[in-house]
Amino acid sequence: MPARVALYLQDAHPIRDGMRYARAAEAAGFEAVWQAESRLVREATVPMAAFAAVTERIRVGSGVVNNWTRNPALLASTFSTLDDLAPGRIALGIGAWWDPLAARVGIDRRRPLRAMRETVESVRALLAGERVTYQGEFVHLEDVELDYVHQERRPKDVPIYIGATGMQMMALTGEIADGALLNYLVSPMYNVEAMSHLEHGASRAGRRVEDLDRPQLVVCSLHEDRRVALDAARLLVTQYLAQQPHIMKASGVGGDLLERIHEVLTWPATHEQVVAASALVPDEAVQLVCAAGTEQECKAKVAEYLATGATCAVLYPLGDVEATIGAFGGWQP
Repeated sequence: MPARVALYLQDAHPIRDGMRYARAAEAAGFEAVWQAESRLVREATVPMAAFAAVTERIRVGSGVVNNWTRNPALLASTFSTLDDLAPGRIALGIGAWWDPLAARVGIDRRRPLRAMRETVESVRALLAGERVTYQGEFVHLEDVELDYVHQERRPKDVPIYIGATGMQMMALTGEIADGALLNYLVSPMYNVEAMSHLEHGASRAGRRVEDLDRPQLVVCSLHEDRRVALDAARLLVTQYLAQQPHIMKASGVGGDLLERIHEVLTWPATHEQVVAASALVPDEAVQLVCAAGTEQECKAKVAEYLATGATCAVLYPLGDVEATIGAFGGWQP
């Protein structure tokens, strides 16, 4: 049976190219395309609408919007509108954002678990067609509903995925979400710990971890020349070593490498600084947290993520997007 695979797009390509990639992914049997909103470059819901408009079957998800900058009523209204465009094909992936970016735009990410719980609970109720009063610490709604006047009132089939990375958020995801959108640039060993926390959270709600969908973003740098593939992934890994060292350490990256990187690379860093620091990152570290190399090497690594808890590989192509789609269309591990 073919593996579940999906496509992940950030901002490296023009939106019209993304529309073409979404169509190609659909034709290849991919189940979804997820659009990022991680930096102040590309907002997620506009390209999501574009992808939905030019496809018929493939699901379209946000990977991820944050729960701080959109009021829950607006968030529910936005994803309800996307569901009007592509009924039953929209997924709301939501995350807690990250610093220092959040702080620089005036967001105080205090009590992120509480804020996420309130957002998910209130948005889910609104999408279900309920009239909602919710008085929390972060969410304040008084007798609010999605006010459909010129269309049929119906519950919206929009599953909510939390883009969890830390283990406390992972447990909350297991308790309240429809699924976990697992992060990229982590190792399969990280997945094992994530699964235990998802299971713990699910048990608090009387559920099993098997009840949660668990798609995972996987950096995929595929090229017939493995050196080209590894070098492309090495730059991204180097950047992440500087930005998220705690995650890399949790994935098994050695502390000595992290120390060497931080001796030569401060953040924010220029592209030239990242390139220079990348010379310190060995192939083994790249392939620990990426599917990088030849097609066979990439498929073997993706299979590891699927074997350690992921239910769907959401491929983040660093090179030729259409070649990656072609390589994984109909793939059977």
